[in-house]
Formats: sequence, structure tokens, C-alpha cells
Amino acid sequence: MKPVNTFKVSSSDYSFVYRFLDLSCVTFSLMIVIHSYNLRMTQDYIIIALTTLIVILYIAEALNLYQSWRVGRFITVLMTVTAVFISSFLVLTAIGIWLKSSFAFPSDILNVWFLASFLSCFTWRILKYQWSVLRCKLGINLQKMAILGATSTGANLYNEISSCDELGFDFVGFFDDRDADRLPDNLTITSNISDAILEAKNGGIDVLFITLPISAEKRIAEIINLLSDTTVDVYVVPVFMLSEVMHGRVTHVGKIDALSIFESPYLGSKIWLKRFEDIVVSLLAITLLSPVYILIAIILKLTSAGPVLFKQSRYGLHGEKISVFKFRSMTVMESDGEVTQTTRDDKRVTPFGAFLRRTSLDELPQFFNVLLGDMSVVGPRPHAVSHNEEYRKLIQFYMLRHHVKPGITGWAQVSGWRGETDTLDKMQKRVEFDLYYILQWSIWFDLKILMLTVTTCLKSEDTY
Repeated sequence: MKPVNTFKVSSSDYSFVYRFLDLSCVTFSLMIVIHSYNLRMTQDYIIIALTTLIVILYIAEALNLYQSWRVGRFITVLMTVTAVFISSFLVLTAIGIWLKSSFAFPSDILNVWFLASFLSCFTWRILKYQWSVLRCKLGINLQKMAILGATSTGANLYNEISSCDELGFDFVGFFDDRDADRLPDNLTITSNISDAILEAKNGGIDVLFITLPISAEKRIAEIINLLSDTTVDVYVVPVFMLSEVMHGRVTHVGKIDALSIFESPYLGSKIWLKRFEDIVVSLLAITLLSPVYILIAIILKLTSAGPVLFKQSRYGLHGEKISVFKFRSMTVMESDGEVTQTTRDDKRVTPFGAFLRRTSLDELPQFFNVLLGDMSVVGPRPHAVSHNEEYRKLIQFYMLRHHVKPGITGWAQVSGWRGETDTLDKMQKRVEFDLYYILQWSIWFDLKILMLTVTTCLKSEDTY
């Protein structure tokens, strides 16, 4: 199940938004200029506008304008924007001369348009940068960050972070096991590495950078294994290759390169894209399935005693507890504490409940969980709290499932790993498929899983 490429090349998490903003600035600038000159938007102007957009976008891609720029090199971004517009102006001028265009497009309008486009694209980047700096200075959404390893690399990393207000980190401190005489000068140690791991498990650290020397590879691997039982974002500096890593991508902090080991796939604009998908699908499902909800509720009340719905405690995003809605399918309602997995011919399951479970109709109320933001339509299935506590100690990287919201359906379920997990191997396979989904996530992958879910639920024989 592991992909061919272990590590992803870092790219701007908002690259799509940046492209859209730039193209919008160019388009609206033309409209404003034409309106200012009391001209009419003719077919000639539309053709020139489309040609200009294509040229600007092509040159911007060629100059890597939308790559993941290292924080602290904002001046480089502005210089690249300038280069893109100058190059585009020269290319379009050359095209016009070569074609000897007969388009009625006065040169003064062209000059004003390009200047307005350049200034608008330049300005929104400056405003975004200043907003990022302001948010950090106000302490909005700051992440608690620590460095494991009081090395020269760690010191350089700290200097980069200290000089970049827009990073959004609240520095917790350096953690190292070495004696003070073996540490670089001017570095103050907060505590040892064991304390840092404990702090991470207790929620006192959100982001952790490992800057131990490469010679400490075994120690680094041990730390990573211990941190796999947390929801902390973990990076290794300098980059080294770890054969068991499935979730890495190269990222940057100032001038320092880092390798993310554990990280949510929903970064930047992807968070909003995933949320938009969840809202649209859940609203559509609730609307279309409303007659089914009513019918199931009536049958449940007529066939067995007890409420129609019940809530179960589950772990959600970042390991926080959430309440998951389900149609009642049993004569008992185990929600907290020790939860016994359902087995074949389980006497707790009602006759109608067996049908609901076999067809996964008992999960339909979870579309309301999705709408509320506790779950996603597609993601790793949430396990009972007691099962989480059991398997997180037995399966490596188990808690990485909680770097994303749990889902109503998932890649593991449509791949045959749904129903009872009566052996450790079965749960390991489920986790393997869940982690594969997290690494390979895309909207198209979600749509594929949704389509497979319908056929899988109808023919399932392994859910009791």
C-alpha cells in the first residue's frame, strides 16, 4: 500500500487561491481601465485579455511564483512578481509586433492596465504578509513549538523562528539529554527529551522539531515511535530518510529545510476545500434521505423498545472526544467505558438492527455530525474510545488516524476492512489503509470512495 514516492515535494498550500487572486486582479484591472476611458468591452479586448492571462500564468509557473516560498524571503516573492509582469509585458509586446495586430487597443490603455494589474497583485501580497504578522503579534492561533536537540542546527532554526513574526509559533524551549558542557554556547535547556515527549502527550506542544545529529539515528527513530502516540506535528531537521515514514513531505522554516513526519494532509486552502465538500455532500444526503430517516425512526419505535438515536463517544480530530450519532440497532446502548465489538449472531442486535448494520443505514445520522463539523463524509472510521486506548499501544502509528476528522466511510471500509476486527492483523490492515488514504487524499479520491461505498454496503457480508 505504500506509494512509490515516500516524500512529497513541498508546494504552496494556497497556490490555487493565489492563482485565482492574480488572474482576478488582471481581469478586474482591465474592466476598471476600460470603464475609466468610457470604452466598451469588445471582442478584441476579450481576446487580448485571455491571451494576457495565459501568458502571465505561464510565465508565473515558469518562474515558480506559486511554489512554497520560505518564510523570511518575502522580498524574493515581490521580486518574482515584478519579473513576471515585466516578462509578460515584453512577451505580449513582441507578439503584437510579430502579428502586426489590427486590434484597436491604444498603447496608453495597455500601459495603464499592466501597471494596475501589477500594483494590485503586488498589494494583496503585502497586505497578506502584514496580516500574517499582525495575527502572530496578537497571539491569534499561535502553535506551541519546541526543539528537540540543542545543536547548532537547532540554534539556527530558533534564530529563523525568532526573526519571522509571521510563522505563528510560541516557542516552548529546547529539550536535550546531553550535559551542559556538550551543548553550544548561549543555549538554555528547558528540560530533557523525555519531558518533552510527556509534554507533547499532555497537549503542551503542538509542533516539534527534531534537530539531533544524524549520528543519533536510532535515538531519533525511538523518539518518532514515541511521538506516534500523539497528534503533534513532527518535523526532522536536518532531513534524513526513515524507511517506515509514510507521511513525509519537505517543508521549510525560514532558511532551514525540514521533513514533516506526522502532519495533517489538509493544509492551507485544502482545509476549506474539504469542509466545502463535507457541507455540500451532507446537506444533499440529509435532504434526499429525509424520507428514509423518518421511515427508519418509525420502524425502530414499532419493533423494539428504546430511543431511535443514541450517541457514542469517539475520538475525533487531534484525539479530542466527540459524540457520534447512530440509529439504535441493539437492545443495549454502550457508549462509554468498555465497549464489546459486535460479533456474528450477536444476541444484543435486534432483527431490524441487523438489517441496519448490514446495510450501514445505522450510520446515516452521522451526516449531522458532518454538518456540525465533528466528522467528514470520508475519512478513517471512528473507533470506540476503549478500542483506541487498546490499539494505540499495539499498532505503530495508530494515532496518526486522528490527524484528520473521522469519516462516515473510508478507504479501509470500501477495500474490505469493515466489520469485526477480531484479530490484531485485521486492525493493522485497517490502519494501513487509513494511513494510505491520509497520504493520498484528494477530492477525486473522496468521490471514488463515495461511489464504492454504495456498492460495498449493499453486498457486505462482514458487518454484524
